[in-house]
Amino acid sequence: MSSPFLSDKAFDGARVASYDGEMTVSGTVNKTITLFLMMIIPAAILWLKFDVQGGEGAEGLSYAFNNGLSGYMWGGLIVGFIASLVMMFKQAWAPYLAPVYAAAEGLFLGAVSLVFNTMYDGIVMNAIGITLLIFVGMLLAYRSGLLRATPMFTKVIMFATMGVGLFYLITMVMGMFGVESFYYGSSPLSIGISALIAGIAAFNLIMDFDFIEKQSAAGAPKYMEWFAGVALLMTLVWLYLEILRLLSKLQSRD
Repeated sequence: MSSPFLSDKAFDGARVASYDGEMTVSGTVNKTITLFLMMIIPAAILWLKFDVQGGEGAEGLSYAFNNGLSGYMWGGLIVGFIASLVMMFKQAWAPYLAPVYAAAEGLFLGAVSLVFNTMYDGIVMNAIGITLLIFVGMLLAYRSGLLRATPMFTKVIMFATMGVGLFYLITMVMGMFGVESFYYGSSPLSIGISALIAGIAAFNLIMDFDFIEKQSAAGAPKYMEWFAGVALLMTLVWLYLEILRLLSKLQSRD
């Protein structure tokens, strides 16, 4: 799965502890929406802060980096990673750490989005719109039974996701040795790979929906709604970043 949060081990460990109330699908959806808003607000504030004060284009981007944009980007990434790592081992802390993760991720995404939008004006709103449309489409496809997490579907997407993770790792190692991967270019092959990865991220949503539904039926603790909400948010963030990357490659060819 796209998120290590949605695993039987994590939920089995939570189920043996004492708790009040049980997890529901509707409750998880509400928590996910709440976390999404908690992520959007700091991203929007950061965006307005630098966009209004710094202006547009390269001058605005230079102003942003000279006034701490990289600090917000890396700070948000690090805080979000730490919060998610703690939740992996302390699921009962999810109601308190999930908002921290969402806010930190908002700062990271706000900074990244500002950089992309400076290079390609309007790309961020397009990426957000496409991401939300895919999310709604996948949710409707799952609820209608058009797409289900069958054993074969699950196996294919799991191996594909592992392959993407390995590809990211190889690309990162190549970068450490000064070798630029074709993945960062705008060749037809690079665009095709980005589209494929975005598709894999989208299909991971089906697996997320299925897992959440099964754990709710099995009587997982109420606080795991926040835990599952973070997992869904992780998949959405991954999907958004890949769509943003794909759109930037397409626009760079114009």
